[in-house]
Order: sequence, then structure tokens, then C-alpha cells
Amino acid sequence: MTHLSRPLLLLLSVCVTGLLVVLWQLIADAGLVSRVFLPGPDRAWAALVNGFATGRLPGLWLGTIERMFYGWALASIIGIGLGAAIGVSPTARAYLSTLLELIRPLPASAIIPVAIAFLGLSETMVLSTIAFGALWPTLLATIHGFSTVHPRLYEVGEAMGMSKWATIWKISLPNSMADILAALRLSMTVALILAVVGEMLASRDGLGSWILQAARSFRAQDLFAGVILLGVTGFVTSAILNLLEKRLLRWRPTGVN
Repeated sequence: MTHLSRPLLLLLSVCVTGLLVVLWQLIADAGLVSRVFLPGPDRAWAALVNGFATGRLPGLWLGTIERMFYGWALASIIGIGLGAAIGVSPTARAYLSTLLELIRPLPASAIIPVAIAFLGLSETMVLSTIAFGALWPTLLATIHGFSTVHPRLYEVGEAMGMSKWATIWKISLPNSMADILAALRLSMTVALILAVVGEMLASRDGLGSWILQAARSFRAQDLFAGVILLGVTGFVTSAILNLLEKRLLRWRPTGVN
């Protein structure tokens, strides 16, 4: 489908989404699944509008976005800084590669009990969990990006009399930017997931607690309204980072991924 224009691809994507919504409505209207568990999109939309009209949902939505962003930002700063330090040093990579491979597969949810033991059911625990889970994509991508810079480029930097910091800033970082930006998009998704999980466990005000309370009281329309907002959040943040990626990488030749 590479021969199709971008507007046409976007139109087809919208049509597929619309068809799925129509199918969802037909299934709900036919009663194939109890409305207690599967309300139609009309009822979910009505619950979403009502949540905004009463002023309840905007505050919860903002709370989730703030936790997601702060945890993601902390993970990004640590991941890029630490990844750059490890990536430019073969010695550091040799010493830390085993440790990183041992910790990397550890799911963030597995450290939640440890975080609760040390930090309690607090905002700090939620943010720490988000940052831990969102750290690894950025950290590993940064290490990979810095470690795969062609040695000839470093030789050029030395020939031009560039300092180590100048070499990192002007050579290593630009050549690693594609890996880093792709990882930032992935880590943002992880941060959103963990923000919701953390809100559910720690009873923090946010979409996670809204969805959990709706499920417990069988308010399926409110549950789906929260899920729709989460989908919108993920879509918008991904689109913003995608635009940022294109802007920062506009210097690259066309066709280079």
C-alpha cells in the first residue's frame, strides 16, 4: 500500500474505525452482549459528555496526564543521560551489559509491591513506578544509538580538534536521535499504562480510579468513557511526538528511517 497517498491512507483508516464503531453499536443494539457489560457507543459517548458537563472527568483526565508526563520526563532525562554515558564507553558497556540484560525484562508491575513497601500508597510510589517502567526503552535505545556511531566520525572529530563533549553533542547525539525519538514514543505509551495501573492501586484521582470504580459498580458506560479518553490521550501524545520526530530529523535524507 506504499503507492497510496497519505490523505487516502488516513481516509481508509478513519473508515475502518467508523465501521468498527458501527459494528459495536449493532452488537449492543442486538443484545448479543448484556448492556451491563457492553454499552453501545451512544451510551459511552453520553457518559463521556456528562462527565465533562459535571466537571468530574476533566480533573481526573488532567491528573492522569500529569502523572504520565512527569514520570515519562524523569525517565527520559535519566535514560538519555545514562544511556549516553554508557554508550560512548566500551568499558561501561562491558561491565554493565549483564546487569542491564537481567533488569530489562523485569516488568514494572513486578516492582510495585517493592515500591509500596518503601514508599507506601503515595504519589511518589506511582511516579517512581512510571519512571522505572518508562526508563528502559529510552535507556537501551540511547545506548544502542551511541554505541553504533561509525568510528570514522569520531576520527573526524579528533582531526578537527573537537573536545569529548563537543563530539558527543555534535556527532554522537545527532546520529542517535532517530533511535532516541522512537524510544520516547514507546516509553510514553508505557508511562500512560503505568499511570493508570498506579492510580488503580494507590487510589489516586485519575482515569485509572474512575475506570476501576465504574467496573466495581457495573457502570459500563462510564468505564468505556474512561477507556475512550485513554485512547485519545495515547493517540494525541503519539501524534505530537511523531511531529517532533519529523521536525528534529528533517535534516536526514528522504527515505532514511
